[in-house]
Amino acid sequence: MILGIETSCDETSASVVRGGREILSNVVSSQIESHKRFGGVVPEIASRHHVEQVTYIIEQALREAEVTMDDVDAVAVTEGPGLVGALLVGVNAAKALAFAKGKPLIGVHHIAGHIYANHLVEELTFPLLSLVVSGGHTELVLMDEHGKYEILGETRDDAVGEAYDKVARTIGLPYPGGPHMDRLAHEGEASIELPRAWLEADSFDFSFSGLKSSVITTLHNAKQRGEEIPEETIAASFQASVIDVLVTKTMRAVEKHGVERLVLAGGVAANKGLRARISEVCEERGLKMTIPPLALCTDNAAMIAAAGSVMYEKGQFADDRLNAQPGLELER
Repeated sequence: MILGIETSCDETSASVVRGGREILSNVVSSQIESHKRFGGVVPEIASRHHVEQVTYIIEQALREAEVTMDDVDAVAVTEGPGLVGALLVGVNAAKALAFAKGKPLIGVHHIAGHIYANHLVEELTFPLLSLVVSGGHTELVLMDEHGKYEILGETRDDAVGEAYDKVARTIGLPYPGGPHMDRLAHEGEASIELPRAWLEADSFDFSFSGLKSSVITTLHNAKQRGEEIPEETIAASFQASVIDVLVTKTMRAVEKHGVERLVLAGGVAANKGLRARISEVCEERGLKMTIPPLALCTDNAAMIAAAGSVMYEKGQFADDRLNAQPGLELER
């Protein structure tokens, strides 16, 4: 039984997971309302909220799971990547709790947590390919066994979630912009031809900065001509470009590495357009596809506990030198 703690960005979360797959509790306190007026996450505000909330959230997670710390076998916490001040709150809470109760301590990579959110839905089988799409990450990760990660491609500039938020801000949508863009995309037609960044012929890397700039330029040119482009048209055209690149590159990686199992992970995995398109393509190709429910796409501690359970089985424990690592590498 693992107690998971997640404070990498703007959600304070604690969860109790049994056997790596059974969620007994998963408590999440979101800070969206606090950051909305700034148009994005303010690190200092995020850290202060975590300090105020983390003890209460842990207590609530234990209470909802109907367990005590005596029942818990280990404490798993997000070690990185993320905002350093936010990470420090969770790491130090976990270290203090593990030390006080004499429990093993496990440092978990945030992206590994997102991948293992799928393990809470359906047991992972290997080899598999994971498409990780979030506000700070866009990666294709190959796994041959539990806890072993090989990054085939990653973003060279803006992550897909970051691009969504920037375009949303340009057309006046509130933060976070991704859900609003996804909703509008289903109301409009992708009638504007926007660029697709394929990069080198054999590359699995991603780039969305040029797409974002193209949207801004298109809107600026229309304004200069005295024209107004409906926001749903912009959203639909932008989303069509993003999904085309994500799905095409993912399927190329599937073919090259001969995998038959695909999982979607990260906050942008909640995007209805992406979920529908990638599921459709997987069905056409006979690939096994797993997508977490919406509650497990965004940052939460259940996914950290699930990834921590694998590390527990492997005996991969941390000691009191565990520290926040905002640039932690997944392949480590």
